[in-house]
Amino acid sequence: MRRFVGLSAIAVLTFAASAGAAERSLGKESFTFGTLTAPTEVSVRMQAANWLREQGKLDRTAFDAIWSNKDRPVLDRLAATFALGDEDAAKLLKESRDPNAPAPTSLPKVLSSDAKRPLFFRSNLALAYARNLANKKVYEEALETLRLFKAEQVVDPGTYLFHRAVAEHGLMLKKDANETIARLLDDVPQAPERYKVVATLMHFDMVSWQDKDLSAIARKMDNIQRRLDLQRGGKGTQKIQKEVLVRLDEMIKELENQQKSPGGS
Repeated sequence: MRRFVGLSAIAVLTFAASAGAAERSLGKESFTFGTLTAPTEVSVRMQAANWLREQGKLDRTAFDAIWSNKDRPVLDRLAATFALGDEDAAKLLKESRDPNAPAPTSLPKVLSSDAKRPLFFRSNLALAYARNLANKKVYEEALETLRLFKAEQVVDPGTYLFHRAVAEHGLMLKKDANETIARLLDDVPQAPERYKVVATLMHFDMVSWQDKDLSAIARKMDNIQRRLDLQRGGKGTQKIQKEVLVRLDEMIKELENQQKSPGGS
């Protein structure tokens, strides 16, 4: 997937104007999920304080220091609260932010329903964790983590849908990505403009995708390189490599047949 970090102001304005067209081309009538509204900061803060109290770790000074920082998004402050009250959460978030940490190969047990932790904790910890993984292009585990929960179960539905779309786009799951983007554009009016712009870019990028052309091979090769960068040279990467080689062989044979046919050049 192309990186969209650092879009210029001109690009933002240009593609923001295209958001309406993207919504129409995605077919709003096909997605009837309803409007998603994030809970208020006051509500989230109260739930966070109650959760911390239940853990027996409500340090009012530390808690207030986290939540008084209005420059940080609510999700970041909630994640910091989880790290304050749960060692497993603190370790998970630290590793997922570390650019030098190896990519995970399985889902953390702390997010499992068997962990007997409340849904409020697991769903929002999963969102913070998956966002960090998506930012490092660890799309497989990011998407698998987000699929454990729904956008309605987190404090920031816009962030959930955006990073789910990023992971799906990065894994070339065109249909899934378009459905997620449609929901982000249609059902989360309060989503940050940067999310809407990048989502629109991803949608228009996928409009031109074909299954067996050279650009499809290029996308798969990019995905192979991403997996190798993450030190994932196992069966999954080998499968994609085989698909690329098979398609290249098919294209070569098609060209050879064209050469042999009358009028071939």
